[in-house]
Amino acid sequence: MEAITARVSTFSIVAADLDAREWGVAVQSKFLAAGGVVPWAQAEVGAIATQAWANLGYGPDGLKLLAAGRSAAEVVDLLTGGDEGREDRQLGVVDGKGRAAAFTGAKCFAWAGHVVGEGFCCQGNILVGPETVEAMAEAYRSARGDLADRLVAALAAGQQAGGDRRGQQSAGLLVVREKGSYGGYNDRYIDLRVDDHPRPIEELQRLLKLFRLYFSKGDPRNLVRLEGERLTEVAAHLRVLGHFAGETPAAWGGELAEALRTFFLIENFEERLRDDDLIDGEILAYMREKATAQARGG
Repeated sequence: MEAITARVSTFSIVAADLDAREWGVAVQSKFLAAGGVVPWAQAEVGAIATQAWANLGYGPDGLKLLAAGRSAAEVVDLLTGGDEGREDRQLGVVDGKGRAAAFTGAKCFAWAGHVVGEGFCCQGNILVGPETVEAMAEAYRSARGDLADRLVAALAAGQQAGGDRRGQQSAGLLVVREKGSYGGYNDRYIDLRVDDHPRPIEELQRLLKLFRLYFSKGDPRNLVRLEGERLTEVAAHLRVLGHFAGETPAAWGGELAEALRTFFLIENFEERLRDDDLIDGEILAYMREKATAQARGG
């Protein structure tokens, strides 16, 4: 079958966090919906970025090779070796053991190149210069947080260093881990895409923050007890939001607890739903902001 290709001139990073057992790809491009083209990943197998005059077969075919036990370097050689259009392609791969490899074809539009480091590779084409991928590599090495945080930090650093010389349009973030999805049904832990935006990396950062709010379990250190003034505050917010009409009880429970449960479910916070008298401070802040806006008619 003839390979499906698309000119995806961009910069991306592919990486693995073996401690967290996560693999991921982050990408930014002056290309519509690059997040739907460039990133490919499978938990415990590896991750791939296919770009430039992208051969979209590199994604699924590469994952099959990785699943069969091929190393990242072997996958790069096998994919490009049998492709007559390889000199127009760019490819980054990290395997299940965290080994990384990349390829930049000789005909990719300048500037084009890559940096391969321990557990990651950064690649880009039609860039202002090598400083883009160099800044990405340095940012990834020094950034704190989980894999998603470090991948997005690398994108931001690449853009700050010049990025795609044509400008910005889209960005994407894909992170996989076993049973990492909502409900644990598959490995697609984070899959965020900004298809068309004047500042796609900033928008991707905003979406990642929302992802953490809605789908993370939260930080136990942020839990506060629903008693005293806090209990009164939550009851007041729930009245404004239309979930509670009664008097504030002396202790947590009953109708107020059911009203808070309704709020959590309506707002899609079920991943943070609790059956005790504690509430996450982030959720309380969200509730406070929402109730304040509604009281003002916003």
